[in-house]
Amino acid sequence: MTDGLRKLTVSDLVALLQEVVETNFVAVTVEGEISNFSAPASGHWYFTLKDSGAQLRSVMFRSRNRLVETRPRDGLQVVCSGSVTVYAARGEMQLVVDHIAQGGQGQLQAAFEALKAKLAAEGLFAAERKRPLPVSPQAVGIVTSATGAAIHDLLNVLQRRAPEVHLLLRPVKVQGEGAAGEIAAAIDDLNRYGGLDVLIVGRGGGSLEDLWAFNEEIVARAIARSEIPVISAVGHETDFTIADFVADLRAPTPSAAAELVVKNRQEIEAHLDHLIIRLQSRVDQLIGLVAERVAGLEGRLKLAARDFAELPDAIVDLEQRLGLAMRALMRQYADSLGMAAGRLDALSPLLQLDRGYVIASHEPGCSGLVSTADLKPGDQLWLRFARGQARTRVEDVEF
Repeated sequence: MTDGLRKLTVSDLVALLQEVVETNFVAVTVEGEISNFSAPASGHWYFTLKDSGAQLRSVMFRSRNRLVETRPRDGLQVVCSGSVTVYAARGEMQLVVDHIAQGGQGQLQAAFEALKAKLAAEGLFAAERKRPLPVSPQAVGIVTSATGAAIHDLLNVLQRRAPEVHLLLRPVKVQGEGAAGEIAAAIDDLNRYGGLDVLIVGRGGGSLEDLWAFNEEIVARAIARSEIPVISAVGHETDFTIADFVADLRAPTPSAAAELVVKNRQEIEAHLDHLIIRLQSRVDQLIGLVAERVAGLEGRLKLAARDFAELPDAIVDLEQRLGLAMRALMRQYADSLGMAAGRLDALSPLLQLDRGYVIASHEPGCSGLVSTADLKPGDQLWLRFARGQARTRVEDVEF
């Protein structure tokens, strides 16, 4: 060893390697075969990731592997994502895995994203294309496997909650070679068949490869051209496929799709029940008001009947009172008339005739003359005495 070089301890060298590795490989994706897999009581997974030329110790801690549905096994080809570290105690490099998937999923995911972007650009995912589900569907078409769990879930829900709905199953392969073509053809067949209100297209859960038929462009195009509203029900709640984005409605599971089909119907029935209850309450209120009014009228009629029974006595009393009032009024008028006649007689000029006076006029019944200026010799005059009249002639006039 050259004397000019600085000597490093093992710890120093491992620390330097650790710094270099962990600084430059904070996020890597590695594909390889699992070997020496172990899962001790700690819950962590330990295994070796290898290919034909090398191997790498790997660990997936319990906090991360709890999210993995299927435990890895020796010989399985996988794709691991995580970071590279150096375990200083043994001076070994290892891969700390955050996510693990079966081999080939990276390419499938890339294909998924590419098709998703293409169809989105064409507007196949646009919200304005989405059609509402029918309010009360009478016939439902189903595109799925005739033997899978999905059809059993669908039938259980629909027959329990809407037994009167007609169901038409178009069985298809839901995975493997040719599955996508069968699914697309089934959608077209049911559209040609006609008479269906909604289609449910889907299957139960599985890996990305298992669900891949529903990520095929041929299926997406068939859903997009369907004249019948389509519910996509593929996999579990966390699974998303291209079919989900193109369909008019996405259901997280086949059972949920069945629930959605009858949801509007049940909501309407519930609303009708609510309206019936409100109507009954309103009718009861009106009947109560009418009953109160009838009771009030009955009371008034009873009072009127009692008053009517007492009416003859009241009439007799009124007649007596009217007679007394009329006699009193006639006496009053007679007294007033007598007094007025007396005053009028006192002012009458006829009373003067009884004292020897006469009334002279040109004609009988005319006004009496008061001045000789109205006379000339030879005029005929009528003289009215207290008793009788006489005609005379003017011989001479003095002023």
